[in-house]
Amino acid sequence: MGAIGAGLAVLGAGLGIGMIGKGATESIARQPEAGGKIQTAMIIAAALIEGVALFAAVIGFLSIGTN
Repeated sequence: MGAIGAGLAVLGAGLGIGMIGKGATESIARQPEAGGKIQTAMIIAAALIEGVALFAAVIGFLSIGTN
């Protein structure tokens, strides 16, 4: 069950980062002068999502041997 949880965490992170990228691209297309601020916010949000996903994947893999 731990591998399934780790896989779901990585899948969720991929979807989340994809949605952030989509939103940032649309925002920059609508307001190009704010591109720097949008890009900075996008990178910070993506890094936070990756951190949570990595933590969840490690917990998932560690829980494989606890049954």
